[in-house]
Amino acid sequence: MLAASMFIKFITTGGTIDKIYFDDLSQFEVGESQVQHILAEGLADFDFEVVALMHKDSLEVTDEDRRRLHEFIEKDDAMRYVITHGTDTMAETAELLKDLEGRTIVLTGALTPARFRQTDAVFNVGMAVAAAQVAPPGVYIAMSGQVFEAGAVRKNRAENRFELIDRN
Repeated sequence: MLAASMFIKFITTGGTIDKIYFDDLSQFEVGESQVQHILAEGLADFDFEVVALMHKDSLEVTDEDRRRLHEFIEKDDAMRYVITHGTDTMAETAELLKDLEGRTIVLTGALTPARFRQTDAVFNVGMAVAAAQVAPPGVYIAMSGQVFEAGAVRKNRAENRFELIDRN
């Protein structure tokens, strides 16, 4: 049975989930985090806090940014985290966080911006919340209805999906 009042700390880093389309520029840019809106619209009924750590496309996330995220979690006292992250380098960030023991950390994002009518963002955040509540301590990626362990997943850019790494 799950605890009635489980706390999850959300850390936002940017990525497609938070992108805004600027007509005059004909490009996407990372805007404010959409997690708070997704949780409110989903009538989320659990204790949580949202921390905006950065607002970057994942292709712009550096090793220094990953270390900053690692240090933030290492010094923090929460036990369960959902991290919104761009999909292109999500697997690399998950891999770097694997040594943070005793915590359940779930990275998620979106293949289309949360502001779009048709988006996977809401579903993916919901999956990440569920995984953060029931998965044992470790680092995971929740995307497209699947939960992968860090180090065993990659983004297949040609297929625009996440898949297990074939270790054979």
